[in-house]
Amino acid sequence: MRRIFVIILCISLLCIPARAEEPEKCVALTFDDGPSGRFTRALLNGLAEREVTATFLLCGYRMEQYQELTQRIVDEGHEIGLHGYSHSCLSTMCLADIQREISDCMPLLPVDYKPVFLRPPGGKVNAAVRQAAQEAELAILNWDVDPRDWATHNAAAVEKAVLDQVQDGDVILLHDMSDSSVEAALVIVDALLEKGYRFVTASELARIKGITPQPGEIYNRFR
Repeated sequence: MRRIFVIILCISLLCIPARAEEPEKCVALTFDDGPSGRFTRALLNGLAEREVTATFLLCGYRMEQYQELTQRIVDEGHEIGLHGYSHSCLSTMCLADIQREISDCMPLLPVDYKPVFLRPPGGKVNAAVRQAAQEAELAILNWDVDPRDWATHNAAAVEKAVLDQVQDGDVILLHDMSDSSVEAALVIVDALLEKGYRFVTASELARIKGITPQPGEIYNRFR
């Protein structure tokens, strides 16, 4: 009798469908306006401790000021995109001035580094911005999660805003320009790692999702 019971139990276990493995959840952290001295250094230190990569949208005039941080960003496996030379609103400029805002950044990048993305300040895009980006072979990277960390300077509020809405494939907008933003970013990383998320650069996120960013096209997320 016991033998029959064991046989029946084994057969029933074989009939239970295997639980499908949950797909990996990936997001891209992006940081605007840097490099910014001690804030960027603290952020890079925290990301390195967690073995997490991010995308930094850098201003040309700040790359000039912080050349060693610009190089460090690349050396530690992060991605650099352009945020214009002066951080002025590109959509109010003529085409020639937009082109200059992009071209003036190029010599300030690490040797042989070719960026994939342009993020216009404020995410403001018009036909001229798209044309200049296309000519420079840059896709336009905006975002779909914006906790407005630059305005609130409240780490807890920033953390909650991101964690309440983040989804697989999202591009998260933050800044490396204040203690509160850096604190919030690292808490967000810890919380999402605990939930099974993986942090990747924007380019890697696009690749994982089977998307090839096209010059002049606008991307808010990769799904």
